[in-house]
Amino acid sequence: MKSLVTGGAGFIGSNLVDALVDRGDQVVVLDNLSTGRQTNIEPAISRGAKMVVEDIRDTKLVGSLLASETPDVVYHLAAQIDVRVSAAKPSFDAEINVLGTINMLEAAHDAGAKRFVFASTGGAIYGETKVLPTPEDTPINSEAPYGQAKFAAEGYCGLWNRLHGLSTMSLRFGNVYGPRQDPLGEAGVVAIFCGKLYEGGTPTVFGDGRQTRDYVYVGDVVRAMMAAGESDVVGSFNVGRGEETSVLDLVEHLGRLGRERGLLNGNGFEAEFAPPRPGEVQRSCLDPSRTREVLGFKAEVDMEDGLRRTLEAVDL
Repeated sequence: MKSLVTGGAGFIGSNLVDALVDRGDQVVVLDNLSTGRQTNIEPAISRGAKMVVEDIRDTKLVGSLLASETPDVVYHLAAQIDVRVSAAKPSFDAEINVLGTINMLEAAHDAGAKRFVFASTGGAIYGETKVLPTPEDTPINSEAPYGQAKFAAEGYCGLWNRLHGLSTMSLRFGNVYGPRQDPLGEAGVVAIFCGKLYEGGTPTVFGDGRQTRDYVYVGDVVRAMMAAGESDVVGSFNVGRGEETSVLDLVEHLGRLGRERGLLNGNGFEAEFAPPRPGEVQRSCLDPSRTREVLGFKAEVDMEDGLRRTLEAVDL
């Protein structure tokens, strides 16, 4: 099978590329390296993956690339992922997350791709809701342009299926964490806290730390994407564990693992509290039951094991 992965040099994308190469796929990676890293993809390149450094906003380039490569499955992960950037520059966010997705859909259809898998978001689409865990039929209540753009892109995936017969699936991820997530950037609280643990720093907790997320290990997300690539079911599906974990829970888990690994040198891993960030969703948790029924997928890595694997992979 031939697979094309946009955003394949990024955190989730590079883990997916490795798994596809392991499976024996011919893999083409499309990434402009604005946030992805060449080092993430080098192991796969050494094993035969092809790297194309270009931008999904370049309509002609994308069309030409897919016409020449003729992938069976397109995994579309390239995106603008910073919620704060989306709030400050909503047009820029939409240019990448909506128009870039349209470019990929058009190119995939024209090239005769059999399947298109879109990496969407759970919490940012649903926003603040009283229905927890949150199923896919919950009314959309995005609280940032990022979530709204991802939802719009999902709509275009459905449209291309109805208009052109392109088989599409959108996966709404929980909070993905694991190896290759950058602890030094705007990555995610797990990566940032792991970095603090290794450097002997203090984790900053905004608000009271009781806000929750559905954290899902990147290896599980990769399995979900590959299952989606092999399926012919269309629509939007949650990918999470269906469990809430608070920021304070993370601090506790990592403190315990830090002591096990001798990273604290007798010191504690105590949170430093800061004022809450405006507009932050207080509770987020995805209902994964539909994904389990349709794709046969269930997240297998629990929080403790996932954090242990993440810590083992951190290399500052």
